[in-house]
Amino acid sequence: MKTVMIGQKVPPLSVSEWVQGQPVNFEQLRGKVVLVAVFQVNCPGCFLSCLPQVLALKQRYAESGLTVLGLATAFEDFDKNNLENLKRLIETGEVVGETLRVLGERGILQHGKLPYRIDFPVAMDRLTKREFGSIESEIDAFISQRLSDLEQEIGLRQPHVRAQVKEYLQMLDYHAETFEFFQLQGTPSYILVDKNGFLAACRFGAYPDLEADILKLL
Repeated sequence: MKTVMIGQKVPPLSVSEWVQGQPVNFEQLRGKVVLVAVFQVNCPGCFLSCLPQVLALKQRYAESGLTVLGLATAFEDFDKNNLENLKRLIETGEVVGETLRVLGERGILQHGKLPYRIDFPVAMDRLTKREFGSIESEIDAFISQRLSDLEQEIGLRQPHVRAQVKEYLQMLDYHAETFEFFQLQGTPSYILVDKNGFLAACRFGAYPDLEADILKLL
């Protein structure tokens, strides 16, 4: 699969449906700094840190030229990370699975729903049925993209590591196209695109410099 690197032009997101807001691509947003928040419906951390942070940044910098988009993806738990649950989340604030359990235990939810509204455009990643034509190349790609340099060196050679990766991959029913195009490692992730439509940053997990990087691009 073709991928995009830092400093390269970013093509339109590959999505199955825009659940909220009008369909938009980066070419239409030229002149704006674009932040894409990539999350899964069944991802407590996405709702504890990423989405509240992104909503605050939108409120703070929208008038200065920041556009925020949301992309719900699925690389696991396909029974929960799906279009139906995303629509319910956007329309009612209702959460499911581990998100419901963790946020409920922390007393964050109000009647089982988010205490805040996701008020920016949100799309569902395009999922395609996985076909294992060459499982060995899939294993190589997974190890190269997901593991550190040292782990890559070991994992590409060690049969037990390759066997574990193979078992994991064979449990996955679908490819998430945008998730894989940006070589994301999990959720939450952040995709930052500059005013000219070039990829400025792509981060997984904690991103303490996100606001500073946005300000530089603005």
